[in-house]
Formats: sequence, structure tokens, C-alpha cells
Amino acid sequence: MAEQHQAQDQHEQTAEELHELKRIRREKLAELQAAGKDPFQQVRFERDHYTTDIHEHFDELEGKTVRLAGRMMSKRIMGKASFSDMRDRYGRLQLYIKRDNVGEDVYKGYKKFDIGDIIGIEGEVFRTQKGEISVSVTELTLLSKNLAPLPEKWHGLKDTDMRYRQRYVDLIVNPEVRDTFEKRSAIVREIRNFMDSRGFMEVETPCLNTIPGGAAARPFITHHNALDIDMYLRIATELHLKRLIVGGLERVYEIGRIFRNEGMDTRHNPEFTTIELYQAYTDYHGMMDITEDMVIHVCEKVLGSTKVMYQGVEIDFSKGWKRMTMAEAVKEYAGIDFMALSPEEALEAVKAKGLEIEKGKESWGDLMALCYDEYVEANLMQPTFITDYPVEISPLAKRKPSDPRLTERFECFIYGRELCNAFSELNDPIDQKERFERQVALRAAGDEEAGMMDEDFINALEYGMPPTGGMGMGIDRLVMFLTDAASIRDVLLFPTMKPLD
Repeated sequence: MAEQHQAQDQHEQTAEELHELKRIRREKLAELQAAGKDPFQQVRFERDHYTTDIHEHFDELEGKTVRLAGRMMSKRIMGKASFSDMRDRYGRLQLYIKRDNVGEDVYKGYKKFDIGDIIGIEGEVFRTQKGEISVSVTELTLLSKNLAPLPEKWHGLKDTDMRYRQRYVDLIVNPEVRDTFEKRSAIVREIRNFMDSRGFMEVETPCLNTIPGGAAARPFITHHNALDIDMYLRIATELHLKRLIVGGLERVYEIGRIFRNEGMDTRHNPEFTTIELYQAYTDYHGMMDITEDMVIHVCEKVLGSTKVMYQGVEIDFSKGWKRMTMAEAVKEYAGIDFMALSPEEALEAVKAKGLEIEKGKESWGDLMALCYDEYVEANLMQPTFITDYPVEISPLAKRKPSDPRLTERFECFIYGRELCNAFSELNDPIDQKERFERQVALRAAGDEEAGMMDEDFINALEYGMPPTGGMGMGIDRLVMFLTDAASIRDVLLFPTMKPLD
């Protein structure tokens, strides 16, 4: 009967079948508890090896006794002996379980184990006649009971959102998903190693702010009961980090969670992870160099190559990323030379393209940005730095001395998608206040993404901030590129999901 129900586990179950399987497993648990063998009372199991140790060091371990623990993923009973697959954090290993080796009572109990049960074993390392590295079990302990049957074909489920809603099941049954998040962890670790080796100091800044600043984004609003004031979850770490540059820390960075109350799609989640870094006495050219070097370092350390396949396209991250100004890019892909046009001529040229122009965004710089979004981004497949953004869309970047219509700003694009944003940071408190005032006016006109006035940040700049380069990069985006993930949800362990009814 147990084998019959075990076979049922190997197919997608109807709601009725699933309910029945859960009932049977709870009965098994009740029997164990009645016999004084409650698996949930097990508090510790000392293991001395992982599955990968057995595979990688078989020559040294053959014939030796080892202790392992993990989740039982299969069971093939053949009378007085059985084979099972056990999976731990690092991989899979075959277990050979024989009645004569573990004893009559243990083997009888094992036959009632279910796929997904967590077990601990002790046994001798050997190779089967078919050549598979295995462990012949001499001691077997049930450490935790699985009460919810695992799906065999998780990817085949019609409700694909279930993988994101029940990430714990996704990780159990899909080893490649675990690999993605192992790489994500390694990517973040190597970013830290790179930054630390360059003399940067990692810091932490507030997630709760009285003013949302540092980006054009709609914030989440919460309420602080003790102070009786509304507060905002941070939309960027920029303004606090630049305060630290004023304070003399000179090289700082933060890897942290950012919150933006905006739409969700394959590239956007309401909470996401960025790195922002700031370095005194450099500019946006220095930030281009450090961005390129950082990504190359991560590729080499985590992937062993600077060439990766992303959605069928080979992306080459090796040294020498393309650099072009926004005006050059718009001229190449849209056929409009903004540098040769007056504001009035630019407006006529854009109208001739048939583009929809938002009210209040008819300026020379806004029009060039509109053409860039419409005609350029999708063409930037290989790593490309787009530089010299209009001042209208860059409220925190320093103006170019050679052309005050533009700022010393760049964004890096890969596969038509933004990876990072960087400036020669604006350190003129008078200019900064004027730009904040423009943002305040836009907000008053109904732009919910426009910034607010931050008087304390202006005050900080008045104490003097040295020439500084700053850069912010979406870590989720980078992980997507380096793991060939089509959706940001594939690189977030727990993406934001609409609640089920």
C-alpha cells in the first residue's frame, strides 16, 4: 500500500489526491509519535561529510565510514535491500540500504519513509557493480517528516507563479535554481572583495527617511507612531552616502535594499538590491573605469570567463566597453543632431518624428532624452557607456564645463537594459538647491516621481564636498545577465507577488 501511494507522488496530483496523500503521511507521523519515535523531537545530527566530499574524494574515502544528512529524493525497494537518493546543500548521493545492515526494525520503518523526508545516515563508502559511488548504510535516522508531497515535474505545473510563491519547494526539486542563488551569493561576495581591495569602506544608511531623495521614483509611505510623522522607505542611498564624503570618509559604498512603489514586470520588483559607491577626487570617467573593472572581476572570479550567453546572445564583458555621448547615440539611431539644433529646432524635429511629448517636458534636454528612450536603448546589446546627459534629467550630476546644457553623467546599457547610473557628483550647494526647486515644482504639478527639497543635504554641501564620482548599480540586473535569467523573479529568492485569493 505504501509503495502504491509512493508511486502516486511521482505525478501531478489532483486536490483530492493531494489531500489523501497528506492524510496518509500524517497517519505515519502519528504512528511514529505513538511509538515514541517522533522525528520532530530530533534536535541534532553530527555529520562529518557532504555529498560532494564523497564524489570528489572517493579514492581517499572508499571503505571508510562517513556520516551525512539530507533530504531523501527517491526510494527503490527490492525486497531485503533498497536504493535511495539523498540530496544535501551541495549535491546528490546514492544510498544502499540493506535489511541485514541496518536491522529488521529500522528497515521496516524505512520502508514507510516518504520522498522528501530528511534523514541522517552513517555508512561505508563504496562503488556499486554499475560503477556508481554510493554509501552502504549501517545507521539510519529519520530527522524530520515530510508532510506535503513534492511535485516531480515542478516546471510542468500550469501555475508558473507557484515557483516564486513557494521558493522552498522550487529549491528542493530544481537544482539549477539553487545554482543561480549560489552564484548570486558569490557575485555579491566578489563585489565586496573588489571594493574592499580598492580601499572603500562599507557603510549602512537609513532605510526610513523623512524625505525620499536620490532618485526619481515613487516612494512607499509609512507612519512612525512615536514621532507621529509619515516616513518613506528609501528610494536610493545616494544623499546619505554623499554626506559621508563631506565628512571625510572619501571612499564609501553600500550594498542594500531599495524600495520603489512602482510597477512590476520581468525587470522590476518593488524592492531590489543596489550597490552605490562614492569616491572623492575623481569624476565620471573614473566611475566608468571602476564599473568596468568591477564587472570584469566578478565575471572572472564567479564564471571564469568574461563572455556569457544571455537569452541566446553572447555578451562580451572583456576590457574596452564602448563609450558614446547621448547626443552621438541619438544622432546615430534617430537621425537627429541635437548638438546642432536650438531648442525650437529640436522641438520641431521631434514633432516631425511623431513622438508624444509630455506637457512640461518640451525643453531641449527632455526632447533629446525622449528620442534616446525611443530609438537608442534597444540597440545597445554589448556593454556601452552612454555619457553626457541633459541637465533636465540629471538633478544630482555636475554640469559639463564645456557645455552647461549637459552633465557629467553616464549610464551603462547591456542587452538594451540599464545596468548602472553614475555622475561626477554635483557639489555646488547653490546649483543643487535650484535643481531641487525645479523638482519641487514638477512634484507640485503632479509628477509623483519628482524629488523633494532636502535642506539638510544642501547644508551638508555648504560645508564643502570635494570633487566626487558616484555610481549606482542594480545587483539583481547584474545577476540576471550572469545567470541567463529572463526575469528578475528568477534571481530574487522571495519576489513580491500579488496575494492569492
